[in-house]
Amino acid sequence: MSAHAGTRTFDVVVIGLGGLGSAAAWHLARSGRRVLGLEQFAFGHDRGASHDTSRILRHSYHRPDYVRLTHHAYADWATLEEESGETLVTTTGGIDLCPEGSALPLDDYTKSLDSERIPYEVLGVEEVRARWPQVRLPEGTSTLYQERTSIVPAAQSVAAMQRLAVQSGAVLMDRTPVTEVHHRANGVEVVTPAGRFSAEKVVLCGDAWTNRLLEPLGAAIPLTVLDQQITYFEPADPSRYTPEVFPVWIWLDDPSFFGFPCYGEATVKAGEDCGGPEVTPETRTGTTDPVMLERLSSFMAATFPGSGAPVRSKRCLYTLTPDRDFVLGAVPGAERILVGLGAGHAYKFAPTLGRMLAELAGDPALGATEPYTPFRLDRPALTDPDHPVNWMT
Repeated sequence: MSAHAGTRTFDVVVIGLGGLGSAAAWHLARSGRRVLGLEQFAFGHDRGASHDTSRILRHSYHRPDYVRLTHHAYADWATLEEESGETLVTTTGGIDLCPEGSALPLDDYTKSLDSERIPYEVLGVEEVRARWPQVRLPEGTSTLYQERTSIVPAAQSVAAMQRLAVQSGAVLMDRTPVTEVHHRANGVEVVTPAGRFSAEKVVLCGDAWTNRLLEPLGAAIPLTVLDQQITYFEPADPSRYTPEVFPVWIWLDDPSFFGFPCYGEATVKAGEDCGGPEVTPETRTGTTDPVMLERLSSFMAATFPGSGAPVRSKRCLYTLTPDRDFVLGAVPGAERILVGLGAGHAYKFAPTLGRMLAELAGDPALGATEPYTPFRLDRPALTDPDHPVNWMT
């Protein structure tokens, strides 16, 4: 590939250093590739989806292929802990709460877990109250308990993966936005205010900013960006909500809520999945939405009556595909550019998706292509404008 004077050359350029991009940079660098990672904002910024503290790591999912992927997720988090020397996984157990007539049938979860021989319990209302007296459920609610459900820290683990990438030789640059990507037959050129870079492949993990670089290539993905809101509540007795005695929980209905025990401070965190307004990175307000806060606070008061009053809220971006499946693969017609996008539920898989992107960016013989098939960019959900939208997970 012809290059401009002063162009620096790498094997792979990773664009976007949130959870997926940092994981890809780590795996690529540890495999011996010459890696450049570019982040448009400061490292550790709060403008995307990989900041703040807790994220859920769990086996329970509505489809067998996701449950199979969770085996890899737990193994890859263990590898990250071992290589970073940090404790990143806090096991709490998890309860999926399914009210009568739920929009998310519990059978989908139990059948998927059964397919992978993962143990769980299904509990009635009184059994839940006996085990966790902090919880008040409507009659007819069924609960799935899985003992391995855990918490992983977002900002801390992003920083750990970036540090490991640098230790393996990666060059990471923040405050370096990418303005253009040129795809050619024999390589890719990346243009930034700091200079031009050439590479064999690009791994694009731009989340809400993804289409800005794809559209000039004629390859936009149908994405919806929501400004999510999570809230921290302050219980009068935090000892009743520690990870040792209180689980991670998910309310399986529409609206769907989720929450955590006290983690790093004497507050419990909760949020509504896909409950925020549609925005762009420029039009989001970042301020607390009082309607969303009231909806969540009412649910918390009814379901976890000791969880206390809200003390602060934060926002993050959910960048969603129509089918809520990940995006993982080459851009049709521009195969040297790979896209990784998490659809608002990928952080638990970040080390795994980063490894998969690294395999795709390397010798095809290094990774089997079949596991990536549901997440390809040419699937119907991303190519058929009439494909139904379903964000339930």
